[in-house]
Amino acid sequence: MNTAGRRRPPRVASSKVLTELRARLGEAEETLRAIRSGGVDALVVSGHGGPRVYTLKGADHAYRLLIESMNEGALMLSAGALILYANQRFARMLKRPLARVMGHSIFRFLSEADREALKPLLKRAAKPTSTIQVILHATGGLQVPAQVSVRRLARNGSDSAAFSMVVTDVTEARLSERLLRGLSHSLLQAQETDRRRLAVELHDRASQNLVTLLIRLRLLAVKIPARAKGLRVEVGEISELVGRTADIVEGISRNLRPSVLEILGLVPALRAVIADFAKRTGIAVTLGCTRAPARLTAEAELVLYRILEEALKNVEQHADARNATVHLRQRGAIVELAIKDDGVGFDLEHPPARGGRKNPVGLIGLRERAAYVGGALRIKSTRGAGTEIEARIPIPAGAPRRPRGL
Repeated sequence: MNTAGRRRPPRVASSKVLTELRARLGEAEETLRAIRSGGVDALVVSGHGGPRVYTLKGADHAYRLLIESMNEGALMLSAGALILYANQRFARMLKRPLARVMGHSIFRFLSEADREALKPLLKRAAKPTSTIQVILHATGGLQVPAQVSVRRLARNGSDSAAFSMVVTDVTEARLSERLLRGLSHSLLQAQETDRRRLAVELHDRASQNLVTLLIRLRLLAVKIPARAKGLRVEVGEISELVGRTADIVEGISRNLRPSVLEILGLVPALRAVIADFAKRTGIAVTLGCTRAPARLTAEAELVLYRILEEALKNVEQHADARNATVHLRQRGAIVELAIKDDGVGFDLEHPPARGGRKNPVGLIGLRERAAYVGGALRIKSTRGAGTEIEARIPIPAGAPRRPRGL
């Protein structure tokens, strides 16, 4: 009896504690519901240093409705990148309940590389507003490409939000970009196919007919009597005109289908383009090849060939240059082609008009050609300081070194 009497008080105490915990849990749930519905503007939280007031800025109901209706994710971050507030749209991007998003660090949902890219933007020295591209790691291993805009907020207290963040899902934009790039690549392929077809037509028909006509004119000139001197001179002049026309047609055919590229390789083909350009324009061009490039694919070599053609065309039409240099080099698994001139240069924000339009079709075409073979194009130019175009093309894995064309 005495032993049983001693054990009852702890049970009573445990029951009281449980009832108290349930009551406090109910209060916490009510508080959370009030916060999410916009009915709370501030919280008082007890801690080791005494009670502290946390103000929920902009907690009015209309403002929260606006934030929740956004098609972008909206966040409020602490100075330590802790998510103080997130809207439902951001939670849906991560495929998580909102309760499993708020209170966590934004870094939890980013890769290591993206974390390092975001950290400088969350420093006091960062610009007031900055934008980067990241990959969000959602539930189930899903990766969501997103654009993140970060804005530093005025700090009225050590506990207030330090940053606002708008997160835009760019999955559809990336898909559209890939579709457009695929279309661009298809157009480039069709263009090269048409060039080959036209080159064959010019060589096999037009050039041969012109050569045949030239031979017959020369035979005719021999048969003309000596007394018909004027007629013989006229036939000779016509023969010269036909000969020049045949050379022009043959040159067009070679440009449409660079057989020297297929037969001798990239470097001799580039030299041929440079020699023809220098002879035609009088602009001095030098080619430097510091290292024999590895064997590229036929498509990649054709891309570099076309980039050089287009870059030299820009030098001729826009640069007002006296000299230009072309460098072909290999750095690791990348082949680089750089074309630089000493011309007038231009403002990259306002490229020169082309064909009476402001659209820089030539520059866009260069970038698309480089992207077609997995490469990239960089353009540097300043008014009065010339222009440099650099194409970087990756070398296929296991590609052998090219022994020719040095």
